[in-house]
Amino acid sequence: MTTPRNCAGHRMNLLQAWNRHILNSFVATMIAALSVFMLAQAAKAEELAERFAPYDPKSKVAIDHSAWSKLLKKHAHAGEDGLNRFDYAGLNKDGRGDLKKYLGQLQAVKPAKLNRDEQFAFWTNLYNAKTVDIIAEHYPVDSIRDIRLTSFIFPGPWREEVVKVDGVDLSLDDIEHRIMRPIWRDPRIHYVVNCAAVGCPNLQLEAYTSADLETMMERAAREYINSPRGVRFDGKDIIVSSLFDWYADDYGGSTSRILAHIRKYADPVLNDRLAGATSISDYEYDWALNDKK
Repeated sequence: MTTPRNCAGHRMNLLQAWNRHILNSFVATMIAALSVFMLAQAAKAEELAERFAPYDPKSKVAIDHSAWSKLLKKHAHAGEDGLNRFDYAGLNKDGRGDLKKYLGQLQAVKPAKLNRDEQFAFWTNLYNAKTVDIIAEHYPVDSIRDIRLTSFIFPGPWREEVVKVDGVDLSLDDIEHRIMRPIWRDPRIHYVVNCAAVGCPNLQLEAYTSADLETMMERAAREYINSPRGVRFDGKDIIVSSLFDWYADDYGGSTSRILAHIRKYADPVLNDRLAGATSISDYEYDWALNDKK
């Protein structure tokens, strides 16, 4: 004879089994969806790299980035701590229209008609200017990661298509990870594109241009690596930016190669402290907004 207690226990076992089934089904569905998403992203990366790889090595076309330089000189400010901060409130009061006009001019460019250095400056300035535009549109905000455009799954605006170049809708991630990184394969890309965070390499006080590209990229690398946002010490422990973790493959894929890259740009004082180092103790990144206030 089945007692009430046994019936209750049986019902509880059935409920638990059903909950496990629902959970397993949900996990399986999420894994399948993630796999499809990753495959789609890989296909998109290959497509965009191929789409925007062509260039004209003989081209003398020079894009006018003076409007962006003017906005940077007015609203970006170098701090005594080595961090360049941006006056987003000031831009919204005086300059947002000029920024929109500049972004419109960039999106009318045909990248294939440019030489390689001109392309690099174009993509860098487009990425940085659009990032500033997105922050200004949602300002005040504590961090770029707090901004949601249409997706409520991922933090930040990076995955949303926010610009159109040569008829192709692109996200900030498309520009950095599916165009710039696979085409140029230069770790200094991470020092020139700016994500509007305190932990990020500086938003420079002038636009990138093909004429000064190498000088500016080298300066950006040295600025960051020799700042505590790039490398700092806690006693004998070496703590570096999470950029070197997230994009380890771009820096050689091993701790020894990452340290070799850091030493390449380290000033004499930092190089002395890094002498004999073979390990990195931790990685860190400050996502607070690089706001002037």
